[in-house]
This record gives sequence, C-alpha cells and structure tokens, in this order.
Amino acid sequence: MAGTTGSLDVDDPKFRITPTQQMGAACSGALITSLFVTPLDVVKIRLQAQQKALVTNKCFLYCNGLMDHLCTCVSSNGNNSQRHWYQRPSHFNGTLDAFIKIGKNEGVLSLWSGLSPTLVLALPATVVYFVTYEQLRTRLKDWACRDCSNRPQPLWAPLIAGCTARLWAATAVSPLELIRTKMQSKKLSYLEVHEALKSLLQYHGWRGLWKGLGPTLLRDVPFSGIYWVTYEKFKMMNNNKSTFAYSFLGGSIAGSLAAFITTPFDVVKTYRQIEMAEKEILSEPPMLCGASTFSVICNIYKKNGLSGLFTGLVPRVVKVAPACAIMVATFEYGKSFFQQYNMKEYEKHLLNLLRNDLD
Repeated sequence: MAGTTGSLDVDDPKFRITPTQQMGAACSGALITSLFVTPLDVVKIRLQAQQKALVTNKCFLYCNGLMDHLCTCVSSNGNNSQRHWYQRPSHFNGTLDAFIKIGKNEGVLSLWSGLSPTLVLALPATVVYFVTYEQLRTRLKDWACRDCSNRPQPLWAPLIAGCTARLWAATAVSPLELIRTKMQSKKLSYLEVHEALKSLLQYHGWRGLWKGLGPTLLRDVPFSGIYWVTYEKFKMMNNNKSTFAYSFLGGSIAGSLAAFITTPFDVVKTYRQIEMAEKEILSEPPMLCGASTFSVICNIYKKNGLSGLFTGLVPRVVKVAPACAIMVATFEYGKSFFQQYNMKEYEKHLLNLLRNDLD
C-alpha cells in the first residue's frame, strides 16, 4: 500500500471507513505527532525558564502540538537532585543551542520530558475531534450531494464539521483538564481524582468544570474552521487524491494560515487561561473572575498596539504547521489503509455472492 487512494473516492459509502477505523487512524496520528512535536515545546519552556518566566507556584503552558496543558511549577527546595525538567539550570543561546545542550548534557530523552501526562488527554481528545469531524463532514456531503454523487464537496461542509467537532471536543475535555490541573497543584495521584473533583465542585459548582472554556473556544473553533476549509480546498485541487506528501503539504499550509489568523485569539486565550489557573485553580477559596475577553484584547492593543496581539506568531506557526502536517498526513494515510482494506473485503464479499449464485 503506497499511501494513495488512486482513483477511489475516499467518501464512497461502499468503502467508507468505520468510526472504529477512524479512531485507529486518529490515535496513531496523535501519538506520532506528539513524539515529533513535544521536543519543540520542551525547548520553548526551558528558554522561558531561563528568562525567569517560570517561578515557584506559577503556571506554564505545555503543548505537544495537539493540545495546550496547564502545568504548575513545583519548588525543588534547593535540592538539585529533585529538580524538575523545566527547572534544570543551564544557559541557552537560542533554540538550536538548547536542542544540542539538552541532548548532550541531559540525554536525548529529556527532549520528551512531560510527554506522558499530556497524552492522557491529548490522545482521547484528538480521537474525539477527528472522528466527529469525519462523521459530520461525510454526512453533510451526502446530504448536499444527494441529487448528484459526482458533485464536488461544498466548502461549507468542512467549515461546519470542523467548527462543530472542535466545539464538542474542547467542551468534553475541559472538565478533565481542570481536574488534572487541580491534581497537579495539590500533588494528588490519579487514584485520588475524586478529591480534586470534590474541591472544585465545593467552590464553583458544576459550572466550574467548564471555567475558562470561552477563551479556548474563541481561538480553537475559528482555527478549526479555517484549517479544514483550507485543507479540503487544497485536496480538491488534486482531485481529492490523497498521498502522504500532498496531505503533509496541505496540512502545513492550512495550519500556518489558521495559526496566523487566530494568533490574537491565542494571545488572549493564553493570558486568560494562566490568569484563571492562578486565581481559581491553584487557590483554595473562590476568587473573582478576571477581565473579560474583550477587555483583555483592548488592554493588549492599548499597551502594545497591533503587534502585541500577534506576540509569539513565529514560534506558534513553527510549532503548529508541522503538528498539523504530521497529524493530518498520518490520519489520511490511516484512512487510505483502512479504505483499501474495506475495498478488498467488499470484493471478497462480491466473489462469495457470485460463487453462491453459481452453486
């Protein structure tokens, strides 16, 4: 299997992959993406720590290319042997220098520090997202093209499917993310998750499980819509023939464009998420909510101008573009693999029916 669907229609109902097969393709894609992109974020966090951006009892954002995760800094109490990976002392002169020194002085595996806890949420969230997107997109396409199966897919189908899938996935994972962050701040094990849930519900009620979801959706929903419309349009330019290389290029272009357009929302989301964590998650008593999203945008614009709303654009694109490219290319490859399998099974079924008729 060369990773290409040839002349097959990937959405042909006879060969269309099942939700279970979609889950397998998304899961493998998420794992591979995490393995490739995590070192970029580890280096970014170490550079931030060097500039005193990370201090005791504060938060930092960790991302494996698929999802952001709030992590709390834990004091090492001056014990070098117990220093956490983000607190290890060193001096880096840049990104490339950081890669070299971390690999040389701490071992290559240090570049994947913090990967395990993020996979706990990243894998299931990514599976939910991609499976929901595929299910919605194919059904919207079937409905739009019910009178003519040869009609090209309308671009509003991936737009609606992408936005809806991200809305559902982010909403479903938000309570788990808050609970996990609370567990980190109180040093609880996964077996004591009920303690974290009890603490959160005590001060905020059930609605507290979705605190901070607004800023996340403000960035992720538009990003998802822009990304999938761009990617599906790119596929149409190749007559929907999906090779790994073409999917990789399309995912990179779509991810870069979506990251550029939504960077202001990312700046606001990061500001609000960390502020919320420090005031509402890391503290025991309930705290007052911070400024509204609109107020944050206005304050950033007044202080730093338009450039302030695009802070971190370059590192974000550098991280998002390969993450999107690897994820969608791997996902498309998995879809192609399962479709080829379904086609062979369909042919076997037809042969068996033919034999039965002859008998």
